Amino acid sequence: MKLKLPIIGLILISILTCAQDKNPINKENSHEVVVSDLNIPWGFTFLPDGAILINEKEGKLIHFKNGNKTTISGLPDIYVRGQGGLMDIILHPNYKDNGWVYFSYASSEGEGDGGNTTIARAKLNDKKLTNFEVLYKAEPNSRRGQHFGSRLVFDNAGYLYFTIGDRGDRDTNPQDITRDCGKVYRINDDGTIPNDNPFAQSINAKKAIYSYGHRNPQGMILHPKTGEIWTHEHGPKGGDEINIIKAGSNYGWPIISYGVNYSGTKFTELTEKEGMEQPLHYWDPSIAPSGMAFINSDKYGDWNGNLLVGSLKFQYLDMCTIKNNKVTKEERLLDGLGRVRCVEQGPDGYMYVGIENLGIVKLIRK
Repeated sequence: MKLKLPIIGLILISILTCAQDKNPINKENSHEVVVSDLNIPWGFTFLPDGAILINEKEGKLIHFKNGNKTTISGLPDIYVRGQGGLMDIILHPNYKDNGWVYFSYASSEGEGDGGNTTIARAKLNDKKLTNFEVLYKAEPNSRRGQHFGSRLVFDNAGYLYFTIGDRGDRDTNPQDITRDCGKVYRINDDGTIPNDNPFAQSINAKKAIYSYGHRNPQGMILHPKTGEIWTHEHGPKGGDEINIIKAGSNYGWPIISYGVNYSGTKFTELTEKEGMEQPLHYWDPSIAPSGMAFINSDKYGDWNGNLLVGSLKFQYLDMCTIKNNKVTKEERLLDGLGRVRCVEQGPDGYMYVGIENLGIVKLIRK
């Protein structure tokens, strides 16, 4: 005979589970499905003609316009394992003139078994990718399935930033600037290394590294007012972070953290240390953040200036009110629609959100 948990136990578990997330639900929002029937829309971007390019993690690039989906050919082989696959996609700031589209994806090319994060660019020509160029490939490959990163963003000076997670090797990669992984990188748009990168003159360092001591950054955005690069990254159990990226800085992973092992045991006693950056904000419990965008339009009234962060774990869009570089309030938007993977502001000023097993939706304020 099977033993049944007492009713009071079930109620207690339910209360504790619900209480894990402290952010209140904002009901002044709704949504409109713009692109339906997507599995894991890891990243997407808008073309000048209103079409949307969408990266499905499984290794498919979709062109969407006027209700029609077309699969774009010409992608390289995509290494799909665990969290790795076809990831972010953005346009060059001068796309109208040069036609370059930038991608991050996992590739098995190079040294060792498995795969690692790769940054490339190509041009879109009649539903085909041409002129494909690999700009950066993290080494060595790993068969581990976690922590590939990887977001892309251009700054106002035209430099390309990208993130690569620690690939599950926290004790080796993040603190070692002679090794890839657990870093934010900066390169020129053609893949060359800027001469003023913080470690460009350091012997044996990976010259593209811009900051280090990161775990798994899956959100990155250019602040529309300050021009700073903002990221967020997954902690372990607790300790997801928002950071403002500064050249050459150490963000502490895994020496300092506000999280613990998934088992609940500690891997460090430190939450701060001299020479290591403190996060602008951290989440405990973890929300499992993915995707990141500032509201920078007049479509949402006094929400303008707020930061939007997707929550994979709790399945909502986290709206963060920020004052003096501090998160003063958090609210759940699009609550319960599904795992929020990415968020972008469209050319029309509306916010668009990629949700797993649903598609891309437009955020509407009631």
